[in-house]
Amino acid sequence: MDRILDTLDAPIAWLGKNFAWMAWTAPTAWFFTGIALILVGMTVWQVAAPSVPRRGLLPLVTTRGDRLFIGLLGAAYIHLAWIGLASGSLWYGFAIAVVWMIAVMRFG
Repeated sequence: MDRILDTLDAPIAWLGKNFAWMAWTAPTAWFFTGIALILVGMTVWQVAAPSVPRRGLLPLVTTRGDRLFIGLLGAAYIHLAWIGLASGSLWYGFAIAVVWMIAVMRFG
């Protein structure tokens, strides 16, 4: 039994040793968990109902995955711009990013 537990502890020890340089705070963990869940959800959605490339408000033909990537990239830039240029609460920048993401996913 001890040998089995040692075998199970090895990957955890490896992670602890190799990821010790990064500050894994709760918001960081929630962020990456959210991104992982979005990717899993989009994968299941794509398998269940394959997307058809279409042209919307964006000046190119996109699939759902393309719009997700463009939306996430745009949301990151909105957050960076808000932090660098605005003095208000980051929640306002977050609200703008959410509106951007909804617009890109729905109409992009």
